[in-house]
Amino acid sequence: MIVGQRTDNWLFLINVYNAATISLVLTGYPKIDSIKNLGHFFSSPWKKRFIPLFGKHYTLDEVEHGLIRGSGRYNDPRIHFAVNCASIGCPALRAGAYTEDKLNEQLEEQTKLFLTDHSRNRLQGDTLYVSQIFNWYRQDFTDGWRGSQSLGEFFALYSDDLGANARQRNALTNNTINIKFLSYDWNLNDAQ
Repeated sequence: MIVGQRTDNWLFLINVYNAATISLVLTGYPKIDSIKNLGHFFSSPWKKRFIPLFGKHYTLDEVEHGLIRGSGRYNDPRIHFAVNCASIGCPALRAGAYTEDKLNEQLEEQTKLFLTDHSRNRLQGDTLYVSQIFNWYRQDFTDGWRGSQSLGEFFALYSDDLGANARQRNALTNNTINIKFLSYDWNLNDAQ
């Protein structure tokens, strides 16, 4: 369990978000190539108000950015490896629901799985190529979680998972590593 925080609402919201994303994708599947196909020029799929929750209807954006990230109660960047946007560029959807008794372990496992996926994150020499998630939500990773005040410091926490050698580990810790953000693949991450 995450110390000092009530996790029951958090894991409920993570599970709601993932279930709602799947539900939304199924409204157009298999005729769509991307979740983005479910939106229009003036409205994205993340702005659709379709999730019944707490007596009203929410959007995916409101659940993720308002209730989970924006609440200020959870402040854990590993959330980005737990919520799933149904895209190849996104961390893989966990096979089961998140549970209170294993939440910390599940978040840690999802983080490590994502960081060891060389199609999304990889260390090559003096450059760390990482997902756009780290660019879009940089502040979540540099806001002091486990002492990390920079992306390099966050990645240093997972240097073994990234396959870093001693020199690269030092560069991560000292923020001297070159970080490049990879293109994000919005195609559906469906299994065929």
